[in-house]
Amino acid sequence: MKYTIRCRIAIVSIVWWLTPLVPSVLAQQTAEQLHALLDDAWAFELREDPLFATSVGEHGYNDRLPSVAPDDQRRRADQRRRFLQRLHGIDIETLQEQDRISYRMFERQLTDALREFEFRTFEIPILVDDGFHISYARLPNDVPLQSLSDYESYLARLRAFPAYVDQHIANMRAGLSRGFTLPQVVLEGYDVTIAAHVVDDPAESVFFEPFREFPTGIPTERHAGLVHQGNSAILESVVPGYRRFLEFMTTEYIPGARRTIGASEWPDGRAYYDYLIRHFTTLDLSADDIHALGESEVRRIRQEMESIIREVGFDGDFAAFLQFLRSDPRFYVETPEALLKQAAYIAKRMDGKLPSLFKTLPRLPYGVEPVPSHLAPKYTGGRYVSAPVGGTKPGSYWVNTYALDSRPLYTLTALTLHEAVPGHHLQFALAQEQENLPAFRRFAYVNAFGEGWGLYAEWLGVEAGMYTDPYARFGRLTYEMWRACRLVVDTGLHARGWTRQQAMDFLASNTALSLHEVRTETDRYISWPGQALAYKIGELKIKELRRYAESALGDLFDVRAFHDVVLLNGTVPLDVLQEQVQRYVATVSVVR
Repeated sequence: MKYTIRCRIAIVSIVWWLTPLVPSVLAQQTAEQLHALLDDAWAFELREDPLFATSVGEHGYNDRLPSVAPDDQRRRADQRRRFLQRLHGIDIETLQEQDRISYRMFERQLTDALREFEFRTFEIPILVDDGFHISYARLPNDVPLQSLSDYESYLARLRAFPAYVDQHIANMRAGLSRGFTLPQVVLEGYDVTIAAHVVDDPAESVFFEPFREFPTGIPTERHAGLVHQGNSAILESVVPGYRRFLEFMTTEYIPGARRTIGASEWPDGRAYYDYLIRHFTTLDLSADDIHALGESEVRRIRQEMESIIREVGFDGDFAAFLQFLRSDPRFYVETPEALLKQAAYIAKRMDGKLPSLFKTLPRLPYGVEPVPSHLAPKYTGGRYVSAPVGGTKPGSYWVNTYALDSRPLYTLTALTLHEAVPGHHLQFALAQEQENLPAFRRFAYVNAFGEGWGLYAEWLGVEAGMYTDPYARFGRLTYEMWRACRLVVDTGLHARGWTRQQAMDFLASNTALSLHEVRTETDRYISWPGQALAYKIGELKIKELRRYAESALGDLFDVRAFHDVVLLNGTVPLDVLQEQVQRYVATVSVVR
């Protein structure tokens, strides 16, 4: 009897001791399932898109280009459905915080990729200021070129270009046949982005740059042979590829492109635009909701702009003040170098203020460069170009030096803070340096978060004392107004039947953007439906969360800690960001 009681006691003790371990073991197994799935999916995406693989520091595919034929698109969609099925077999409730975020982000990423396959978005591989052929022209700057094998891989990619072009042309022809094209009106002058690469002398090609000088790792006796191979690859593959694409664009695509401009005019266009709203804002909003929000923001910002006009003592109405800003020589420079120097000076001033606003800063530096000449005429005022991972190049803040009379100094501070620091450079570089995160999260880009952060970064310049005169303050407001106008213009164009002129008039009458920028920006919104909504929606959410944290924490609020919370999980959907901030507030409140 005593032995039996002891056995029972022992069994009960063992069960009691093991009970808390059972969920822990299950949680560990579930986490391992998720991590294995994410690893498998990441390896799949790298194999399928060698250019993306190179950009994130995986160099096993540096000698090839993606295959973009419909059968490949279908095969990828089938595999992503299988990944989604595996994901839904994992119980999210057993996962820890970071794994739950990864689960939700991966689910969204897969679901959106499948929706885009259903809409056949691969049939439009270009935008008014971007495209497969434009990103391909960055190849000499984006690939490693330190060894002989690097050069051999680069040459292989040059030779692969014609097949890559032909696949894209076939996809675009399919789009033409069903009316799924960019609008004809935004393609005026687009041929310059292609024609710049149709050269007779290979030395005039951007693709020849790696052959002008060689790194020390390339034996001298191999230089002449590599130059010869480079010349051949450019003249026999790259130039013919661009020539075929140019002929297709000028003789088939542009003449046959649709005359309408709204996304709602595409096949199944209204459903597609509704999807794009959710994709780019990460929120469940309607076009009407966004349009009304934009009108409200326009009215609010207009009042602030009017107060500055009164402050400077301008004798005239709002329209006259905008004309004064667009035409007065004091607000413009005469040389590209002067604009670049001013942008670099602003960026360096902000560099010095970063430690007062951020606990964690990236290791990667950045530089200031002009927008490449073959892009500049149709390009936006500036952009951040992230550095290839594992390479020797910094991030780049591109400043458009084309048409200097359309590049006012009074908006340059806001542009610099958005594109360089504390905007996209800080955000991109920090995300990529978070090695504790799954790879797909380090390199993901959620527009509402990323562009919302960029616009928030412009506003943060007020706190940092970056806007030193009323005209720079007005310039910041005109940039904020520009993003508020986007809510009105994008929904107007794509859901309400607005004309191109109607959109340009709205921008021109409410912002101090140059008329050249008004035109290029309007064409950008027409060619990229929904993306313009991300900026203001994201900025408003980040500001809302900051006000919430400040109110809840009082004197315990630390703006540097808040910025770590926002940035150190990479780019995330806005609902996930809200949960992160709420968790931060709850944790700090315990201290109180």
